[in-house]
Amino acid sequence: MKKIGGALFIVIAVVLGVVAYQSVFVVKQTEQALVLQFGNPVRVEREPGLKLKMPFVQNVEYYDNRILDLDPPAQEIILKDQKRVNVDAFARYRIIDPLEYKKTAKTNANFLNVFGQRLNSSIRAEIGKILLGDMLTDKRAQIMAEIAAQMKVNAKDFGVEVIDVRIGRTDLPLDTAQSVYNRMRSDRIASAAEIRAVGEQQKLNIEATADRERTVILAEAQRQSEILRGEGEGERNRILVTAQNQDPEFFAFYRSMEAYGASLKNGTTWVLSPDSEFFRYFNEMPGQGSGAQ
Repeated sequence: MKKIGGALFIVIAVVLGVVAYQSVFVVKQTEQALVLQFGNPVRVEREPGLKLKMPFVQNVEYYDNRILDLDPPAQEIILKDQKRVNVDAFARYRIIDPLEYKKTAKTNANFLNVFGQRLNSSIRAEIGKILLGDMLTDKRAQIMAEIAAQMKVNAKDFGVEVIDVRIGRTDLPLDTAQSVYNRMRSDRIASAAEIRAVGEQQKLNIEATADRERTVILAEAQRQSEILRGEGEGERNRILVTAQNQDPEFFAFYRSMEAYGASLKNGTTWVLSPDSEFFRYFNEMPGQGSGAQ
């Protein structure tokens, strides 16, 4: 009897332990729990700690309450200017209603697939309205804001909150990239040729203006020089006439000195008589008489 009683006690203790184990569950800080009864949602436990449930008839599913990633595959999109681009976008979301999430999404994998398709569809619709060049301007941020607003509305159906939507990368397909590169290269070549042509025209205009101004300046300088030379010659002749009238002998001497300076240069050979009139002032040195040799 004692042995039977001891065995029964052990069985009861084991049963009670199993029942107790099946009656409690723990919710972590990073989790929220959905209690199901025969597969149907019953309640949501969001506060961390030790929780109770009905043993054997209720089970618990856990959902992360942190910000999660949604990163669907990249897709090729045709832009408004018929250019093709590969767009890789991603979203950040948080599960705020596990009950609604369970009803609509069923599983995490199904949610990522369905919501990822909706994200790509929204991205395809919005980016298809813009030009390739707009992807490099402030319009890119505007497009992302519009996509995020649409996804936040769609997220309510799944019991999730969309935190942000971003376009990670935007790449051109190889054939499109080569086409764009060739067009950009052609545009740059044409632009360079136009700039060179404008520069050459400006160079010709500047040179023509400089030559014209040079000609005018030289002509004006020549005119001024002729005027000054004429005035100088007139003044010189006036002075010479005045000198001749005042002292004819000195004037004759001065003119002889000019003749000597103009005639007797380096390499000049003259054959003259010593009593030539040309050397009259050399023969008439100071202190000599008029007949001195």
